[in-house]
Amino acid sequence: MILSFISCSEKIVGEWNVHKYQITKPGVENITLTNIGTMTFKSNHKGEKNLDYTVLGMQKKDNVSFTWKLTENYITIDSENSDFAKTWIILENKNSSQIWKSTNGENEVQTLELSK
Repeated sequence: MILSFISCSEKIVGEWNVHKYQITKPGVENITLTNIGTMTFKSNHKGEKNLDYTVLGMQKKDNVSFTWKLTENYITIDSENSDFAKTWIILENKNSSQIWKSTNGENEVQTLELSK
């Protein structure tokens, strides 16, 4: 069991391109953004975001450090003033690609696709 956790943690360590960030909400057109920046996960459970994107005409920059915690099915990102600071459900956990989903509690689903 410990080996499984270690191998999952090792997969996430490194710099990831945020290949796709999608926001879906019933009755509203989906928002899909591509290549919005990078997230770097360090082996000490800290990391850096370098994200720059526009949603509904609002420019957002997220260049704040974070801490992260990974379990078999979830990853939690802790960071101040960030749309990405939450617990994400891990749908795909591979060495070169990750797919995560989360909600904001208001029927809105966010999907992140990361690639190395």
